[in-house]
This record gives sequence, structure tokens and C-alpha cells, in this order.
Amino acid sequence: MSDTHAQTVSYVRDTMLPETSPPTTEVGAVKWLRENLFSSITNTVLTLLSIFVIYWILSHVGPWMLGGIWNAGSLSECREIRDATVGSDHGVACWAVLSDRWHQLLFGYYPSELYWRPILALILFLGGLAPVLFDKVPRKMFILSAVAPFLCFWLLWGGSIWLPISIALGFVVGYVAYGPLTKTFGSLAGIIGAIVLPLLYWLFLSGPVYAGLDSVLPIGIEFVESRAFGGFMLSVVIGLSAIVLSLPLGILLALGRQSDLFIIKTSAVVFIEVIRGVPLIVWLFTAQLLLNYFLPPGTNFDLTLRVIIMVTLFSAAYIAEVIRGGLAALPKGQYEGADSLGLSYWQSMQLIVLPQALKISIPGIVNTFIGLFKDTTLVVFIGLFDPLGIASAIRASTDWNGIYWELFIFIGAMFFIFCFSMGRYSLYLEKKLQRENR
Repeated sequence: MSDTHAQTVSYVRDTMLPETSPPTTEVGAVKWLRENLFSSITNTVLTLLSIFVIYWILSHVGPWMLGGIWNAGSLSECREIRDATVGSDHGVACWAVLSDRWHQLLFGYYPSELYWRPILALILFLGGLAPVLFDKVPRKMFILSAVAPFLCFWLLWGGSIWLPISIALGFVVGYVAYGPLTKTFGSLAGIIGAIVLPLLYWLFLSGPVYAGLDSVLPIGIEFVESRAFGGFMLSVVIGLSAIVLSLPLGILLALGRQSDLFIIKTSAVVFIEVIRGVPLIVWLFTAQLLLNYFLPPGTNFDLTLRVIIMVTLFSAAYIAEVIRGGLAALPKGQYEGADSLGLSYWQSMQLIVLPQALKISIPGIVNTFIGLFKDTTLVVFIGLFDPLGIASAIRASTDWNGIYWELFIFIGAMFFIFCFSMGRYSLYLEKKLQRENR
């Protein structure tokens, strides 16, 4: 400081002040509340209004839920316990219906001594799905991913072990045929052969192969009919099967719609538009009543499997359009870059185009899957006992006639857990891919 300026200032600090903690309004929860809930007059009014609404709901619903009765054999017994404890003027939930009928809500009419089979099937399915969803899982787990669908099918329905094996042989036929056909006639002929030959095998040869193997070496477990399936087990079986199967089919349809080959493009467009243009409930009735007419004479195709096929086709049409949006969002330079590297069509799709298109399409794909899982409740209209159908059956019994909210709250909570989990995985995947591309 110059001497001139020093003479005009009465006091100049020549030592540093000691460090102090920031004001309480600038740290911790107080700062978060001030910035997020009370940052302006409008925000403050909305916050106070929201708090009042939440308080009003909790003050009315909370005692009803928390004071619920868990031990009773019927709704009448619930009411007697309520009258004796809190009085008839107070309403309380009768959760006893859940403790009394949880097995039906979860497993439908599946034999109780065989509950281990759907539980084991779900564990195997999740184990097989783990290497697909998480890259830190050992790659050897893909072996379980390949065999899990057939093991789950066998565990759920039971019967001879040779039936899922004979079905799996169809994929082996397609895999074996792809290489020679591609080398001899080109990649397109290889793909068509890998699709058509397994279909022909399943239609005409898988039955005799299964019968022959079973007659020579009968190995199996107790068979369970599809009408025993119900509750959340039915929703999970239909929903997860359709989700897993519809994604690769939707990718093929999206690529087919963008193909330069007229027949393939037209077939993909017709399939997508026809499937998308008709409500799902109509396709479910078609699966129930008409699908058997398109199968070889004498074929008695299981209703649950017919529903899985129809829901898969319906979902694949929507997935195809979501992925087509991702393909359209890619700059033309990505396709040109792949061509400049001398990559074939399938190499460019596998290495350059599809990874980027799928990344863009993740929110739409997961949104479609969530909608599909919730739409599994529509099977109640074709006579299958999904959770809503089981709830109706429980309410039709003399013990629980007149109970509503407890069952619907439980069903809604279970669906929320599944759908929320899928949504959180979608967010995890989006953040992970964003970090990897930095």
C-alpha cells in the first residue's frame, strides 16, 4: 500500500482471520430445504400444500394400514376382532387375507408340494440373465444363459426331460446350418436357412424325436397343467418370457424394416403394422381360439405357451419401432464409416450401428417392457388366473367375500416392485454407458 493511500484509511487488517464454519443456512439439510423447497414464494406455497396433502392422506390411511389385523380365518372374524379391540366405528385393514391366501396370490393353483420348482426356475432364470445385464459377472455364466430357458420350461411344466431337449435341438439345427449356407450361398441365405430350418424341424421332426427318445429312456418329473398356473407366477412367466424373446425379434424386425430388399422390408412393415394396429386383448383371444387352426392337425398347443407367443409378437412390434427410432437417430456418417472400414453388413451392425442405436433406445425399450409386464393382467379375460383373477376368486369365496382394498394394495405393491426395479436398472445402464463413452 502506498504511503499516500495509507494515510487516508483509518484501519488496515494485517493478519488473517481464523477459519470458521460456514453459516448453518449454507450447509446440510437446511441448505437443501432452502434451495429445493423454500427457494421462492411459489415454491414455499407448493411445499406447504404438499405437506398438508401428505399429512391428510397419512392421517387417514396410516391408522387403517398400521392397525390392520393379521390373524383371522375370514372377513367376519376380522370384524369381530376389530369390534373387540378398537370398536366398530374404526376401520382397520384385514391383512389376514394375505396371510391366509398368499400362496394363491403368488403361485395360483400350483401344487403346494411343488413350490420349489417355480422358485428354482426363477433363480436359474435370474442366474442366466445376470451375465447379460452385468458385465462383471463371469462370462462362463453364458452357458447357464443358454440352458436356463429350457430348464425353466422343464421345471415349471414338468414331464419328460426329452421335450425341452428336442426343442433345443432346433436351435442346434439352425446354428449348424448357418455356417455352410453362408459360405455356399451368402449371408442372406445363411440367415434365412438358420430361421426356416429350425421352424421346419419343430413343426415336423421335434415330435417324433421327442417320442423316440422318451420311449427309449423315459426320464421326467411330475407334469403340471397350465391351468394350475396363476397369481404372480403366471405374470412373471408370461412377462419375462415375452421380454427376453421379443428383444432379439424386435431388433431383427427393425433391421428388416430398414433393409433394401423389397420382400424383407415389406414383410417387416406388414408384420409391425398389423400387430401394432390391433389391441392386445384381440390377439389374446386369437391365441385362445384360433392359433391351433394354424398348427398341424392333432397338435394341442398349451394355452399359456400360446399366450407367451402372442404377447412376444405384440411386444416385438413395439420394440422394433423403438429401435428403428434409435437407428434413425444415428448420423449417416456412422454407416459410411463402417463401409469405409470394409465391414460387411452384419459386422457393421454388430460393431458400430446397433450398440449406439440400442444405447439411444434404452429408455423406450424399458418403457415398453414395463408396459408389457403390466399388460399381462389382460390374460384374465381369456380364463387365466393372473393376480387379478386370483383376487376375484378369493373374493368369491364365502370367507373373504367383500374384501377389496387389501388384495389390490398387495397386487399393486408387487407390480410396483417389479416395474420399479426395471426402471432403476434402465437408469443404471444409461449412467454406465455415459461413463464409458466419456
